[in-house]
Amino acid sequence: MSLSSLTNQIARSLTSLAGGEPSLRLGVTGLSRAGKTVFITGLVANLLDRGRMPQLRAAAQGRIEAVYLQPQPDDTLPRFSYEDHLAAMTGDDPHWPDSTRAVSELRLSFRTRPTGFLSGLTGPRVLHLDIVDYPGEWLLDLALLDKSFDDWSEATLSRIANRPEAAEFLATARAEDGALRLDEQKAQTLAALFTTYLRAARKKGWSDCTPGRFLLPGELEGSPVLTFAPLPKPAMTPRGSLWREMARRYDAYRDKVVRPFFREHFARIDRQIVLADVLGAIHHGPWAVEDLRRTLAEVLGAFRPGQNSWLSGLLGGHRVEKILFAATKADHLHHEQHPALTMITEALLREAKSRADFAGAETMALSLSGLRCTVEDRLGEGNLPAVRGRLLESGKQALMYPGELPSDPNRLLSPARQGAENWLDADYGLMAFAPARTSLRPGEGPPHIRLDRAAEFLFGDEL
Repeated sequence: MSLSSLTNQIARSLTSLAGGEPSLRLGVTGLSRAGKTVFITGLVANLLDRGRMPQLRAAAQGRIEAVYLQPQPDDTLPRFSYEDHLAAMTGDDPHWPDSTRAVSELRLSFRTRPTGFLSGLTGPRVLHLDIVDYPGEWLLDLALLDKSFDDWSEATLSRIANRPEAAEFLATARAEDGALRLDEQKAQTLAALFTTYLRAARKKGWSDCTPGRFLLPGELEGSPVLTFAPLPKPAMTPRGSLWREMARRYDAYRDKVVRPFFREHFARIDRQIVLADVLGAIHHGPWAVEDLRRTLAEVLGAFRPGQNSWLSGLLGGHRVEKILFAATKADHLHHEQHPALTMITEALLREAKSRADFAGAETMALSLSGLRCTVEDRLGEGNLPAVRGRLLESGKQALMYPGELPSDPNRLLSPARQGAENWLDADYGLMAFAPARTSLRPGEGPPHIRLDRAAEFLFGDEL
């Protein structure tokens, strides 16, 4: 056990001795289509029924006496609809649950038998795990905190300049003179065209679709704080001009929407998992891989990674102690290809991961699946490692061999960084599978891939 882990254990044990019950706040974040809802649902189900969790040491050693759901501590947040999502995934007609559209929370409480030199003092203890789910679209907005409207506009216009999805918006934005007096109708038209572009970009597979509230506006829909768009900066920006008003609304969005969200939720996270659809990016092509790499590196700059210490906690400092980078949908690959997917994930996230490591946070990369929906098989005379599952659209069984992932991640990352349009020597296919019909035995959660390893890394030390 590391010194910092021991320090945290002492601090939480002293909380118990003082009559309180320690809690750990786990943030689940990721980009769109990464499978956050499925991950949380599968994790909770397998913590309640731990028959498929051999690599969670506290479960394997029989030290967990009970796990139960409790009312969440924050009455202002919606409860994560665990029961509804589990019913969708494991019912008679299994299907994927709806994606996250707002912040939600769930409290899972563990009663454990402690070990070590404090066990005789404390007896059975309770640890509350508060799981917080964030929309991926809002996660990306954290990168805006350090950008002015000028910087954001220039970077955005440059980044989307050659994207067909942005053609109509760019033509309109470049035709406007931002130095002219604000015309509200023009501002609304620009914002609407930019929102249309963002929706098309997300559907295409781009990761950098910000501002996120343009896609999930909620109660802010139609408000001035969502009525802006990137513009070329004119030579003069007089007061009352279109450019000046767009900048004011951007600042309001950053200060009144993004900053409170960061302060109230992200800044209180103890442990973090960042989910990414790495396979989906590989399937789309080099441009999607590079876009995912750049987006994740930028997003993680908004975190304050680094290990808590007992003293820093008393002094009010708070940093993320552990970050897990996870490539989802590992069940779309035969297990023989899982090591390659994990290595690609590590390489893809090396820049962002190095920042976290340098700041002191413990990190790990992993490939996993919150709900396994395929079985492994072999294909053709070449005996290729494949998977079989139920197709999402037709419901028919299909056998898929997506292509062989390279053992050297640079064979993917190098052409991605160089702007290649297609993979030179391989083609990676991907099918959309529906959840499989399952029959669960007592004490077992739904089938998964490596949720136990994820749980052991994220909070096993606190059990």
